Amino acid sequence: MSVGDSALVIGRFAPSPTGALHAGSLVAALASYLHARAQGGQWLVRMEDVDTPRCVQGSDALILQQLAACGLHSDGQVIYQSERHAQYQAALDQLVAQGLAYPCGCTRKDIEATQNTLRHHAAVYPGTCRAGLEGKPARAWRLNVQAVIDRYLLATPFTWDDERLGAQTQDVAREVGDFVLFRADGLWAYQLAVVVDDAAQGITQVVRGADLVDNTARQMLLQLALQLPTPRYLHTPLVLAANGEKLSKQNGAQALDLSNPQAALNAAAEVLGLPAQEDDALNAWTHATREAYYNSGFA
Repeated sequence: MSVGDSALVIGRFAPSPTGALHAGSLVAALASYLHARAQGGQWLVRMEDVDTPRCVQGSDALILQQLAACGLHSDGQVIYQSERHAQYQAALDQLVAQGLAYPCGCTRKDIEATQNTLRHHAAVYPGTCRAGLEGKPARAWRLNVQAVIDRYLLATPFTWDDERLGAQTQDVAREVGDFVLFRADGLWAYQLAVVVDDAAQGITQVVRGADLVDNTARQMLLQLALQLPTPRYLHTPLVLAANGEKLSKQNGAQALDLSNPQAALNAAAEVLGLPAQEDDALNAWTHATREAYYNSGFA
């Protein structure tokens, strides 16, 4: 996209308020910010607090304070997924009316009993309830992936282009199965919420960590099923913990030390392959890094 198209560019950073930002989340925030700003576009912040049991009270305010300390400010109102149940229900109702979603009575144990699963890999749903509940009470709602593929005459495996990683493929029906839209615990699934919210906010580009790349095909299928626009996607390098896995709160990631915001920002920029900047003023640092990002060919 050229700078002349900049009025169309809207990016976003969508953290889950489960604790303070750490080094990995600052990389994602900075990349999404620079990618939008390098094209003269807007940058929005959204709190993905749909999984309420995991959220920590006050984390949303802390995250916004951390972003502000780094000179990263949302160009619009910060929206909260926990306040958007009606929008998610409307999307589910639309899918049901089109015959693209169905109720499921299976427990996780039921699903896992049908197959062997590897560590960090969820069991593939075998479609047990696709033809009916057979007397079981409905626990969740799922997208009928094959019905979407058939409706839109999609090739299998599904393919898309990532702006950093290049061509990507995933056979969603075989590798994921009919994924959950509304959970058995009464909460909305991430996949549905993120697709509805990206469309509602007019997001044109999604810049996020590479750990989320395997969500992309599911989200594109949902966008097709709901007749919503598809953003461009770019997945950034990850910050790794000492054990080689993605740095996260689950494996002991420490909250960002923002006693020197420029040092934290330079560390994040280094992960993105950008040079360190010596400017003390945040505005000057951001301007110089935005230019470096634009010249790097990412934008």
